[in-house]
Amino acid sequence: MNLPELETEALKLPVAERARLAETLLKSLDELSEEEHMRLWTEEATRRDAKLNADSSRGRPAEDVFRDARARLR
Repeated sequence: MNLPELETEALKLPVAERARLAETLLKSLDELSEEEHMRLWTEEATRRDAKLNADSSRGRPAEDVFRDARARLR
């Protein structure tokens, strides 16, 4: 069974069973080593960076973001 199929089947579970499954999955992440956490976060950062680089229309210059944020705080 692949991940999309597993997700589909998991979503068919009653709420209490989905909650128990979610708790079990979250606990399993706590058991990862520091090296594994770093590897996973590095992969995620690399994926996000590649996604932004592939579609530059999604990003905004930092100075624009900060200017808009300051204007909203006034």
